[in-house]
Amino acid sequence: MSGCTTQEQKVQIIAAVDSLAAEASTLALNLHANPELSFEEIESAAALIAPLRAAGFEIEEQLAGLPTAFRATFDSGKPGPVVALLAEYDALRDLGHACGHNLIGTASVTAALALKQVSHLLKGRLEVIGTPAEEEGGGKIILSEKGIFDQVDAVMMFHPRDKTMVVRGGLACVDAVFKFYGKAAHAASAPQNGISALDAVIHTFNGINALRQLFTDDVRVHGIITDGGSATNIVPAFGEAKFLMRANTVGGLSGVKQKVFDAARGAALMTGARLEIEEGLTYAERNNNLTLAQYFQQNLEALGVEVVPPPLSGGIGSSDIGNVSQITAAIHPYIRIGDVLPHTPEFAAAAGSAAGLQGMLQGAKALAMTALDLYQDETKLHAVREEFLSWQSKQSLRG
Repeated sequence: MSGCTTQEQKVQIIAAVDSLAAEASTLALNLHANPELSFEEIESAAALIAPLRAAGFEIEEQLAGLPTAFRATFDSGKPGPVVALLAEYDALRDLGHACGHNLIGTASVTAALALKQVSHLLKGRLEVIGTPAEEEGGGKIILSEKGIFDQVDAVMMFHPRDKTMVVRGGLACVDAVFKFYGKAAHAASAPQNGISALDAVIHTFNGINALRQLFTDDVRVHGIITDGGSATNIVPAFGEAKFLMRANTVGGLSGVKQKVFDAARGAALMTGARLEIEEGLTYAERNNNLTLAQYFQQNLEALGVEVVPPPLSGGIGSSDIGNVSQITAAIHPYIRIGDVLPHTPEFAAAAGSAAGLQGMLQGAKALAMTALDLYQDETKLHAVREEFLSWQSKQSLRG
């Protein structure tokens, strides 16, 4: 044990992050300038791994069989908890880092490097887990199913946003692709010989829209037509649409999914088209560990960062962190980087701005300080684990 007080130890953490600020900013801006899509983040993953390898972390690449997933581990050699910091680094098609994953990945790596600088304060094991494809594909879902988080006591990451909030919900969601196969025909001379796959797509949208008045307020269903034919004078033989469905819980989502799928099946029946459904992975709702979030808030406030309560309703998206939060204690707090909302060009610009880099460094400090709380204070660790195990027990009783 160090003779320093916890406050003095956290001052060391803050100083360590500050010493890494220039390197971290360069890394975040390089990721921002070279965005890579889900499961294609080869250069991004390599860029995040490099400083961890140089600092002496044990590196596992292609974690759980995912080419762009990784785990970097520092084992203190002393008994203690396993704390994991999650790195995200995939970008959005056409928008780049409009969700700020360049900041998320860099913050977790920087926090880990700072903790390594004060490794004499650590007990147990520190992991940085590189989780690809948050936007499309659910990398954390695959890692969860492969047991990567089973032995982890607490998981943390931060997300940039327009407000600093330590607790925010997350909807369960699933995506599906509807592929309709019809029959081509000349649209003018022999339309009666055709089966319009495009009509099946359109009827699917109409059927879903008819359901909206019956959905509960938490439900969201949104879709796009990804293929509607190739020429106006040909009855389309193929049509395709992609939908994303959300609800408060996985259980509620199941009913929504069934209704949406039935709408697509009805559209196929009406038109005579053949339907194929490709269902994606299910993102679970978020189980925020309120105790861990409180520690994170205390550390943010010690840095002079104002934390605001989340809005009473609305403004909730989905993330595969929800699946991790079903397995172990987890938090997904937000830090303000400007008056911008994710998945917009304005947010992409903010993720490469001075304000974005400032929020990233605040996140790195708070992550490292909160990890130190768990390493140094068994009472805090016990409280975090007790809350999670109590939640888990209640879930088991429900069913």
